[in-house]
Amino acid sequence: MSAPLRILTTEIQPWRFLQARAEADLGFPLEFIEMDFISAQRTAAVDPAGYDIYDQCFHNLDIVWYWRAIQAIDTRRIDRWDEIDDISRMPGTPGQNGRGDVPSSRLFVQHDATLSDSPTGRISMLPTFYNFDSFAVETTGIDVDREVTSWAELVNPRWAGRVALVDEPAIGAFDLAMALQAAGRMSFRDMGNMSVAEIDLLIEHGRALVQSGHLRPFWLRANEPVERFLDGELKLASIWSPTIVQMKRAGIRVRQARPVEGYRGWHGGMCLSRHLTGERLDRAYAWLNWYLDGFAGAVVARQGYYMSVPERVKACLPQADWDYWYEGLPAATDLCDASGRPAVRAGEVRSGGARRARARHVAIWNTTMDEHNYLVRRWNELVALAAPKGRAQRRAS
Repeated sequence: MSAPLRILTTEIQPWRFLQARAEADLGFPLEFIEMDFISAQRTAAVDPAGYDIYDQCFHNLDIVWYWRAIQAIDTRRIDRWDEIDDISRMPGTPGQNGRGDVPSSRLFVQHDATLSDSPTGRISMLPTFYNFDSFAVETTGIDVDREVTSWAELVNPRWAGRVALVDEPAIGAFDLAMALQAAGRMSFRDMGNMSVAEIDLLIEHGRALVQSGHLRPFWLRANEPVERFLDGELKLASIWSPTIVQMKRAGIRVRQARPVEGYRGWHGGMCLSRHLTGERLDRAYAWLNWYLDGFAGAVVARQGYYMSVPERVKACLPQADWDYWYEGLPAATDLCDASGRPAVRAGEVRSGGARRARARHVAIWNTTMDEHNYLVRRWNELVALAAPKGRAQRRAS
C-alpha cells in the first residue's frame, strides 16, 4: 500500500466522518494528524516535512508563510476555483469587512512572494469552511436574542463566576477585547493590531477578572464547555458552533449570542507543504478538489460551518438542512448532527439568521498581530493564573 497523504489538522475538522468516503473516492489512503491549535501551528512552521497538507485558518498564514513552510497553490489546478464564494476571496464584499486578518488580505501570492488581496493565479491557502462566532448563553429564564445582545455581557457582574474564555490567544484575546471595549473599559487604536501597551492593559483587566473570581478556567478543547455547562459551572462562554450542536444534542438549553458590535469571524483553509512534488503533489491537489466537491461541505454544515462553495453543498444537503443552516429558516423537521444523531429540534431557528446576514455583521477576524509573540507570552500568564494548579504546572513545563 502506498504511503498515506498526511493532513495536519485540528479538532474543528470532522475528518472521522469524511475519511472513509474520501479514500474510496480518491483511491489512496489518508492520515489525519490532529493537534490543538497552538501545537498544530508550531508543527506546521518548524516541521513541514512531517505533513503534506496543513489544515488551519487564514490567521495562521503569517506564521507558516513567514517560515516558508508552505508552497503556493496553482488556482488552475483547483476545479471549483471559479465557484468559490466572494465571501471567501473578494475584498469589500459581505464577510470581508471587519478588522483583523480579513481572509482575502493574505489570499493571493504576489510576484515578490508577499501576500495580499490583489488577484493572481497563485494562492497561499485554499479557502474551505468558515463561520462567525460569539459566545454561548445558557437560556433558562433568559430570552437571549433580547437580553444578551453585547460582548459586554462577558464582563457583566451578573454572570460573575460563571464565565469562561477559550485558551487560544489569536481568538480568546479578541473575545476579551470586544467585551472590554463594549463595556467602556478599554479602547483600541486598532484592535486587530494591538500595541504592547494595549496588550498589557488587556491582560491586566483579565487578571482582575480572574482574581475577582469572575472568569473561570479557560477551555482548550471544544468539548470542554459541554460538561461545564451541564454541571452548572458556566452560564456564558466563548464557543464554537460544533460545541453548540453538541450541547443541543446533550439537552442543554443554549443559544449563541448575536452581539450588536458584530461577530468574530474566522476562515479555514488548506495549505500545501513546501516539500511536495510529483505524485504526492498530484495527490494533494486531488484531496483539495475532493474537499470542495460537496460531500465534505454537507458534513461541516451539520457542525454549523459554511463552505466556500455553497452551491456544491446545497446539492448534497436535504432541503430542511440547507434552510436551517444556510438560510436561517425554522427547522422543518428534527435535524441531525454530523454523526447522524438528532441535535436540532423542529421549529428551532439558527441564531443570527441567514449566512449573508451573519456575514454582514463581522466586527473582527481571528488575527495574528504584529506583537503576536508578546501577546502569547502575556496570554499564557493569564491562562495559568486562572487554571487549576495541576494544569498551570503542565503549561509551564
